[in-house]
Amino acid sequence: MTIDPAAVRRTIPDKARIGYWTAPDGWKLRRFDWPAQSPRGRMLFQTGRGDIFEKYLETFAHLHASGWSVTAFDWRGQGGSGRLSSDPHVGHANDYRVFDADLAAFWSDWSAEDAGHGLPRVILGHSMGGMMVMRALADRSTQPDAAILVAPMIGLKGPFGAAFSARIARWIAGRGDPARAAWRSNERPGSVASRRSLLTHDADRYSDEGWWQAAHPELVLGPPSWAWLAQGFAGAAALASDPRVESIDTPVLMLIAEADKLVDPRAALRLAGRLRNAQVVRFGSESAHEILREADGVRDRALSAIDSFLDACAVRR
Repeated sequence: MTIDPAAVRRTIPDKARIGYWTAPDGWKLRRFDWPAQSPRGRMLFQTGRGDIFEKYLETFAHLHASGWSVTAFDWRGQGGSGRLSSDPHVGHANDYRVFDADLAAFWSDWSAEDAGHGLPRVILGHSMGGMMVMRALADRSTQPDAAILVAPMIGLKGPFGAAFSARIARWIAGRGDPARAAWRSNERPGSVASRRSLLTHDADRYSDEGWWQAAHPELVLGPPSWAWLAQGFAGAAALASDPRVESIDTPVLMLIAEADKLVDPRAALRLAGRLRNAQVVRFGSESAHEILREADGVRDRALSAIDSFLDACAVRR
């Protein structure tokens, strides 16, 4: 039987569950769980800024078919996890430590659900999710058997360079309303490129996001706030000088799009060089930011690298 990839990308699997997890402060985060029948391990998949987990159903299907029970949640302030500003279309956060706390608490609860079974636990973070995973590894607030970072937001790109753009964002966020949108549209200010070209070369996969948003308008999110942007620059600078990075012994696979126009691939490469146990797979001009939603040639190579890495690093305890 031939499976229609578009149908996989636009259908919640029959055995998957969508519900909510309650953070220690009472905030509800929308959660996705797709348990494997005879799991080889468990995967916590964390998306990027403004994302919803529906965008990665095709990747979830690949992982699930390989024996992984897949879990994801929408970050606080986006998707189905509420908003942190009065404008529901602005992605706001006064402090990324709220994301740190949510990930740490979720990891603790999620790990406890499988206590005693000895299944490998893997965490995957795309873009902003990649930054948060790296912060969690440095903090030791998560202790996975392996970690995968896909186009990680280890450094942000700005129209005037990272350092000067960071000062601008910090200055504006400190004056007036820090939750005000940093720009009107697109994924970065001053860009003449289309949003699709910044994210993926695959028109069909790009259209999936719009399909889900049309079906569920409450999931739509627009540009980040000035505070979110300032925190992103600050978080990248902190990781660049964090001495704890060198002591991380978790095996890490990093997938990097060297032509990425949203995050800084050079910053990710520098950080990878500081890790004790890191593998790096690079993609050239054939890949934009969303490697796992790229055209088949890129996506298949990325999934093959993930499969090989998991075969080697994520084994039953």
